[in-house]
Amino acid sequence: MSEEEKRDETTMEEASTEEQAPAEGSGESAAGPVAESDSSSSQAAGEEPDSTPPAEDSSEDSEPEAAVDEAPAREESAADSSSEEAEAPADESEPEAEEAAAPAGKASEEDELPWKEKRRLERSRRPHEPRPQQTPEEGRVARAEERKKKATLRHTQRAAARKEKSGGTGTPKAESNPNAAKVRQGIVVSDKAEKSITVRIDIARRHPTYEKIVRRSRTLHAHDERNEAGEGDVVRIVETRPLSKTKRWRLIEVMEKAK
Repeated sequence: MSEEEKRDETTMEEASTEEQAPAEGSGESAAGPVAESDSSSSQAAGEEPDSTPPAEDSSEDSEPEAAVDEAPAREESAADSSSEEAEAPADESEPEAEEAAAPAGKASEEDELPWKEKRRLERSRRPHEPRPQQTPEEGRVARAEERKKKATLRHTQRAAARKEKSGGTGTPKAESNPNAAKVRQGIVVSDKAEKSITVRIDIARRHPTYEKIVRRSRTLHAHDERNEAGEGDVVRIVETRPLSKTKRWRLIEVMEKAK
């Protein structure tokens, strides 16, 4: 017979004796003969008496009570942890909202910046791309090619903008030559000098403020190689290189002879 079975039998006998014993101190006298009979029966059977104290039973009984006490504590800790987890997303959502509001404010500030500042910020935010090692000559050639590409791109963009602005209808604009010589038409007021004439140029323009027609005139000295023009003739002259101290014009043709 094992020790555990012996312990179970002793505990059951003790429980039965305690139930049968009276409430006031009679349990000690009743338990004594029972314990003695148990020990004598075990000795008669040739078995060793149970030397284990009954304190183990109290420890076994206290373990379920401790487990029962620990269960509410675990439930309370689980409830606290669940409440903390529920509060954590709310706290985390606030920084996310602040971060979402911050880029919106930065974007509005960047929209107000000039286009050069925007371009500088965009260039500063681009990731650095290492370029291959080049000699000074190769670097100059690469920069020249890049400038040429940018110039062609600008030319096409400006041509497209001009075409869109003009609308593609109406009379095309006259071609202007910046180096073209100036041409004037006037009346000869003097032909006394040799191979030289004095031409009066009449100018009539509207005043920008008073909107009145303002007439002015100026005189120019022109070179007449064959003395074709006479006083009172309407002539055309063209700008040329300096021919004398005062002559910077040359006769092209006589438009109308004086009567």
